[in-house]
Amino acid sequence: MAGIMGGGRRVRATLIGIHCGTLALLAATLLAALVAVDLVLGDELPGATHGGNDKWLEPARSRLMQARDALPFFPHRANTRGNVVLQPRDFESAEVCGACHTEIYRQWRSSMMSQAWDEPVYRALLKLASEATEGRVDTFCTGCHSPIGLTTGQITAELNRSSVEDSAREHPLPGVDCESCHNISARTGLDNGAYVMTPRAHGRSTKFGPRKDAVSPYHDTVYSALHTRSDFCATCHNVTHPFSSVAVERTYDEWLESPYSLNGETCQDCHMPGFAGRAAIMGPEREHVASHWFSGANATLLSYLGQDEAAQRARDMLARAARIEFQDLPDRVRPGEYVEVAVKVSNVGAGHKLPTGFPEGREIWIDLRVTDASGRQVYRLGAVKDGETEEGTRNFKVHLGDRDGNVLDIEVWKATQILSDNRILPKGYIVREFSFRVPADAVGPLTLHADLNYWPFSQKLADFLLGPNELQVEVTRMAQVSGRVALSVELARLP
Repeated sequence: MAGIMGGGRRVRATLIGIHCGTLALLAATLLAALVAVDLVLGDELPGATHGGNDKWLEPARSRLMQARDALPFFPHRANTRGNVVLQPRDFESAEVCGACHTEIYRQWRSSMMSQAWDEPVYRALLKLASEATEGRVDTFCTGCHSPIGLTTGQITAELNRSSVEDSAREHPLPGVDCESCHNISARTGLDNGAYVMTPRAHGRSTKFGPRKDAVSPYHDTVYSALHTRSDFCATCHNVTHPFSSVAVERTYDEWLESPYSLNGETCQDCHMPGFAGRAAIMGPEREHVASHWFSGANATLLSYLGQDEAAQRARDMLARAARIEFQDLPDRVRPGEYVEVAVKVSNVGAGHKLPTGFPEGREIWIDLRVTDASGRQVYRLGAVKDGETEEGTRNFKVHLGDRDGNVLDIEVWKATQILSDNRILPKGYIVREFSFRVPADAVGPLTLHADLNYWPFSQKLADFLLGPNELQVEVTRMAQVSGRVALSVELARLP
């Protein structure tokens, strides 16, 4: 717990600088290319301009990092047509959109997307990162938590370091709202917000979306194949450290390399499942309208924000994601004997690793309890103690490290390496083993019960960021399994 144990002390981050060399001609060429970004990019198939697997060719990081003028919101990779800073008046509020898209607005309003800017854990981490890096990451995180705030130039260090309450009162910004997604005309890469924001193509309010027959009396509509594909999500759900190039989050890549991708199942299929109805009140009845709940796994914050129905959808999604089972439990053991128990955890419903995203917090673990017939607990591993999973817990998590190999629980801005990653692949499984001694006076049979638990961040992390008792972190049970083992009358022979 390197970040937490440091208490509230200020951290001086050691960041790897960006070496802007002498590639002036290359920078100018790339700048011109980005200025000329056309709407047709949104309709191109992945890899169409690269002739192969564009995962490794994009985001052409070395060239972009040299062409600083081509990244007006550096180190975030968002762009606009002409590389200009947009005006707040270029965008509508979500409430205006909701006047016609009533059901979609209602769904979105209960999502974490709508709270992406005002969510308290994010803002507490943003404040720490801004202060520790002397503002060098001020635009980086905010470009995916408030795209409009970034591209209109409203993001400042002062705003990033203010409280949620003060910023909401003095300088409110939208999170990831309707305009944030439906003003994206193209992408220039697959991470760090590499989207192109185009709110007023041809001088008129323009919305990009997945339908070729969409017509609106209020704004122009442009069909965008990009909005139907998972690489649209990649722009913010792949995160590369802007200075050390560590792959901090790779949810899109995890999907890309999974059976779901090979079978044509997209991010939208799971997180925006369709419903029958109208996308807009004056629009036609459709058999499939993409839902905008954006269901994920953060029941804790949704409950904290008063979105109880959305929190339950998160729990339901977690319950569909995994399965837990015992492997080859012994039929009978002797009192005094050491027992080996194998527990298999399978990723049966998530198109990415379990868990994915936000490596500082997200953790899945096995809580194994063994009791005898008298109700006495003879073994347990996986309890929460002092706000975190106890030492030795069989968990599934990624750990980031600094250049000295220290685990980073908060100070992700110092990350230079991935120390470990034992998360479960899509359609994959992992077997974890437990060993314990049966007491000589145990009363048979033994009952074994294993819970597969999840939280988006530990209680210790929440208490550090927000203060004790401000937010109660929910431990969500994803799956469970029970089994029984008989005891022999004969005692084990001790060495």
